[in-house]
Amino acid sequence: MSDKNACWVLADHPDGMPTLETWRFEERDIPSPEDGQVLARSRWLSVDPYMRGRISKQANYAGGVKLGEVMHGGAVAEVLESRHPDWKPGDLIETIGFGWQTHAAVSGDGLTRVDPALGPEHAWLSYLGMPGLTAQIALDLIGKIQPGETVLVSAASGAVGQVVGQIAKIKGARAVAVASSQDKLDWCRELGFDEGINYRETDDLPGAVRAACPNGVDVFFDNTAGPIHDAAMQNLSIGARIIICGTISLAGQFDAPDMGERFMRKILVSRAVMQGFLIFDHQEKYDAARRDLSAWAAEGTLRFKTDILDGIEAMPQAFLNLLMSQNFGKQVVRVDE
Repeated sequence: MSDKNACWVLADHPDGMPTLETWRFEERDIPSPEDGQVLARSRWLSVDPYMRGRISKQANYAGGVKLGEVMHGGAVAEVLESRHPDWKPGDLIETIGFGWQTHAAVSGDGLTRVDPALGPEHAWLSYLGMPGLTAQIALDLIGKIQPGETVLVSAASGAVGQVVGQIAKIKGARAVAVASSQDKLDWCRELGFDEGINYRETDDLPGAVRAACPNGVDVFFDNTAGPIHDAAMQNLSIGARIIICGTISLAGQFDAPDMGERFMRKILVSRAVMQGFLIFDHQEKYDAARRDLSAWAAEGTLRFKTDILDGIEAMPQAFLNLLMSQNFGKQVVRVDE
C-alpha cells in the first residue's frame, strides 16, 4: 500500500466553466480512523453533475467545497482498518462522502455495503447507485408512467438518462432520447428508445421534439435545463409531468441567472406538474429500487454503458468530460492501487 494519500483539492471557485487548473494535486498523509470510523482505499471514484454546484460560491442544496479542501465525491472503496462494529477489513463500501482521493477515514454509519451478487463494483456508482436510484425513484414518485405515454429524456445516453429510457420501455411507454451525437443516439436505439433527437444538429429543437412526440410529451425527465428544456416545455401534453433532475447545460454560466422564455401559460394550459428531485431525500426507498434495478439487469431488460478512465490523476479531466458532454455513459475513474 502506498504510504501517501493522493488527492485533488479545490484551487479556485470558477466563474464559468471549470478548467484543469480549478483543482490542485497533492499527496497527504493517510488519515487514521477515529472511533466509529473506517479507513478505506478507493477502487472506483465517481464524477457527477451535482459537483458543479459544490465548487460554486453560490448557495446550493448542500455545502460547497472550500479552497484547499479535498474535492467532494462518491466512491466504491475497500475497508483497510475499522473502528466501527459493522465493518471489517476487506469489506467493500459505497459512499458519497469519500472525495477525490485514494484514502479516506469516513464514518461507519450510513455506508452502503457493496454486494457483488447484485452487480459489478462500478455498478454501485451507476445503475445500482445514485444515477439508477434517481431514475427509478423519480419516475415512480413523479413520472407515474402509464402504458402508451411518451417519455422525453434529455442527456439520454448519460448515467441517469439511459436508465430512465429503459424503465419507460419496461412500463410500456414510448421513450424519446435527446443527446449530443449520433453515436449516443445509436446506443439509445440499441437500448430500446423509439426516437432520437441530436440537439446539436437541428436549427429547430421545438419542431424536432414535436415531430418525435406528435401527441405531446407526457413525462419530461430533464437532466440538462437550457434549450432542451425550452423545447420540451413547448410540446407538453395535458397532464404532463416534468422532473427537474439536473442543469448541466448551465455549467459554464452556473452563477448567472438562467435566462429564457417563461412557460407559466403553457404549464397552466397543459395542467402540468413540474417538480425538482434530489435522490438524497428518499433513502428509505433505496433497497427496493436496487432490487428492481438488479433484477432488470439480470434478465437483460436493463443495460448500461460505463465510461472508464484510469488513475487518480484523471479525476479533473473526467469531470470536465462530463460537463462538456464528451463522456459516453456513466463517467467513473478506476483508481490504481
